[in-house]
Amino acid sequence: MAVLKLRIAGIIPESIVDGPGFRFAVFTQGCPHHCPGCHNPQTHDPRGGREVSLLVLMRQIWHSRQNLDGVTFSGGDPFCQPEPLYHLARWCHRLKLNVMAYSGWTLAELRAKPECQRLLNEIDVLVDGRFMIAYRTLEMRFRGSSNQRLYHLNHGEVVSVE
Repeated sequence: MAVLKLRIAGIIPESIVDGPGFRFAVFTQGCPHHCPGCHNPQTHDPRGGREVSLLVLMRQIWHSRQNLDGVTFSGGDPFCQPEPLYHLARWCHRLKLNVMAYSGWTLAELRAKPECQRLLNEIDVLVDGRFMIAYRTLEMRFRGSSNQRLYHLNHGEVVSVE
């Protein structure tokens, strides 16, 4: 089996702002949305950042696992690299870590993308929708603009948390 690789902008091994609890945050590289006012514009170029093997990320998560509540895929847009993140999310679940992801695509748009289905099925919490500067807010947990929705995805059931 070939070693799977992921293009990332960076990681934060112990984040408290990228989801509930202590999280290992992976910032993927590449985003087609180019939202005006984006918090991470350096992640837009799909050729930017650096390539890392999943094994390297797995080792880092493994060594931090005792302090973690979960792993967050942010970006960029993680759904631009669904295959390696699917494998990483499955592995995180084996460690009993929950998996959260941010995407500029809506849940409906992600469901219409066949290449994203396996990753979507491994996500426990999803924040969907593009950042819209006209709806910028500091009052909603884990979201930058009020148009973004937060979902708990459990075994095919979707619960919107507002």
